[in-house]
Amino acid sequence: MIEIKRFNSKDADFDSKLEKLLAFENAQDDAVELTVAKILADIKQRKDAALIEYTNRLDRLSATSGKDFELTQDQLQQALSALPSNQRTALEKAAERVRSYHEKQLMSSWQYTDSEGTLLGQKITPLDRVGLYVPGGKASYPSSVLMNAIPAKVAGVEELIMVVPTPDGERNDMVLAAAVISQVDRVFTIGGAQAIAALAYGTETVPPVDKIVGPGNAYVAAAKRRVFGIVGIDMVAGPSEILVICDGQTNPDWIAMDLFSQAEHDELAQSILLSPDAEFLDRVLHSLNRLLAKMPRKEIIRAALENRGALIQVQDLDEACVIANRIAPEHLELSLEQAEKWVDKIRHAGAIFMGRNACEALGDYCAGPNHVLPTSRTARFSSPLGVYDFQKRSSLIQVSQQGAAKLGEIASILATGEGLHAHALSAEYRYKNQ
Repeated sequence: MIEIKRFNSKDADFDSKLEKLLAFENAQDDAVELTVAKILADIKQRKDAALIEYTNRLDRLSATSGKDFELTQDQLQQALSALPSNQRTALEKAAERVRSYHEKQLMSSWQYTDSEGTLLGQKITPLDRVGLYVPGGKASYPSSVLMNAIPAKVAGVEELIMVVPTPDGERNDMVLAAAVISQVDRVFTIGGAQAIAALAYGTETVPPVDKIVGPGNAYVAAAKRRVFGIVGIDMVAGPSEILVICDGQTNPDWIAMDLFSQAEHDELAQSILLSPDAEFLDRVLHSLNRLLAKMPRKEIIRAALENRGALIQVQDLDEACVIANRIAPEHLELSLEQAEKWVDKIRHAGAIFMGRNACEALGDYCAGPNHVLPTSRTARFSSPLGVYDFQKRSSLIQVSQQGAAKLGEIASILATGEGLHAHALSAEYRYKNQ
């Protein structure tokens, strides 16, 4: 039996139970931090020489030059050609949907001229070069390539550099094929903190980038935190999360499997179900126990559900939405009749899946919206990865003679009030000496 927590929102101590359930401190391991700091400093100083040493030792390779890590376009095309036709077709169709969705996010430059003839506006430009980290080895995350690379290319990023570790020389054809389909420009077989350092500082072989995106282990996350400011980063993500709100009318097996879909990521993943129907919660628990034995990752699922999962009875769907906003989940499923009517009540969620057929797994792979989402309640102030993360805004200001007189007087008064005399004179020169 899965010993998952059962709460009722009417319980006197419900608030404290919920806070305890949601509490997650992404504690920084001192040993990891020290190791990462050393690697970053070493790569920054010795560049390719250090990159070769770390990669050979940690990934058990025998490179003699930084150039040994870069895959040729022929090698990438061979990976694409080696895919079974059904896998290639699935990747291409998913890429098409992801691209189509993100093309709608493109921001445009704009400008206007005010009554004094002063031109004001905003210029949108893409980042020059972006680094994409992809976990490697036996792990296969081609979907991560699509979700990170395609919005960057849609935004107009000129050069996209992908890094992917290949322990013992093991390459994943689906990952490399996804890089081709996503129009990644260069691929290097490096990983870990040393790959983040190479992307941030640059080496003789790996060019420095302006921003680093993509998931990784604790060493990668620590390295991204440390190089932020030298380069931009997407986020430092916590464990995956799903919150399901159900009216009790969905097949309980469907809900159980949706909870499993996040729990199978790792033992710290969080799966929560809210429903006003206590009997339905019982049916879902029965499904969880019956279906668990069929799951290849059943021990991870069990640990996640018992550590951080919960089945919560609420008074009604309105209260469920209130609680959902407190949780601010990465993924929110509204498994409800006419689910779209409840969306306006949701203020904080990374992605909202509406209706009984919209399972979170579709969003992970091929629906179209990005699967890189805010976790650990950061949906209160953060958004999914998108084209806007690879574009930047510059303000445009062109002042007419008439505008200089009007604005200059305002600026002079405010600058004087702040004690910044040069600011005041700079503004005054434009209209007193015309």
